Amino acid sequence: MSRTDPAPLDILIATLDTALRTVSGASHAARPCPRPVGVDVEPALEENDRVLSGALMRVNHVGEVCAQALYSAQALVTRDPLLRRQFDAAAREETDHLAWTQQRLRELGARPSLLNPLWYGGAFAIGLLAGRAGDALSLGFLVETERQVEQHLEGHLDRLPAADRASRAIVDQMKKDEAGHADAAQSAGAAALPAPLRWAMRAAAKVMTVTAQRI
Repeated sequence: MSRTDPAPLDILIATLDTALRTVSGASHAARPCPRPVGVDVEPALEENDRVLSGALMRVNHVGEVCAQALYSAQALVTRDPLLRRQFDAAAREETDHLAWTQQRLRELGARPSLLNPLWYGGAFAIGLLAGRAGDALSLGFLVETERQVEQHLEGHLDRLPAADRASRAIVDQMKKDEAGHADAAQSAGAAALPAPLRWAMRAAAKVMTVTAQRI
């Protein structure tokens, strides 16, 4: 272990701190929340549009809760310090996403998912399993997850009301960041996942999105 590498206890404490901050809603963004260009004051949304935007942004917030859990778990189990730093760097951007979506939910008068502790725990367990499978497969899992999230966000850009430019600006930046995370993991030596596992991931994501949109 080099002098710059954190001690195992420090890593564990940081992991627990991330979990508490994520589930309690205490995360803070390092970057300003994206806003529509040239718009100082957003017009009020029609009630139906506000409800739809709130539901979609709740799903996106859940996705960021899961991302925090996945990255924390994968960083916890990898033995490669460089890879741990890569996971940590990506997690910092995901923290921005988490804070942005949480802020937008408040602006829309919507609440986060009531099942966030469950989503976090399940995603953390999946991240541990992926990490235990080895760094190449762990990176492959990350690539597939981010590619699916990127597609999911593209779908939300299609579904979000045209008048809700504030939510659209956030989702657009998140989509760009997720693509960057996938590209970085691919360059780091990600292994391709078997097709059945990719299908299972899509099915699980579908259950999560449908549930989180309502609860």
